[in-house]
Amino acid sequence: MFGLWFALTADGARLGFEAQQVIGLRLLRMAGGGPRAQAEASRMVTEKAMAFTEAALTLATGGCPRKVVRRYRVHVKANARRLLR
Repeated sequence: MFGLWFALTADGARLGFEAQQVIGLRLLRMAGGGPRAQAEASRMVTEKAMAFTEAALTLATGGCPRKVVRRYRVHVKANARRLLR
């Protein structure tokens, strides 16, 4: 049981660090203004709604919190790769 909690905590900490990078990259993108900033702002709102829905469905169908966190990490990493281009 302890191992499961430790794994969830470790994944959550990693998610926090990775999310901070994406937040910084998004702020830089939006600070530039223009169409790319508008697109990023819209994308961010849409992604949040989709992520909430995905997480809720995962939990409602018997998924565990760690699965939700790991899936969020996949999305965050994809955003970091996209924003670094």
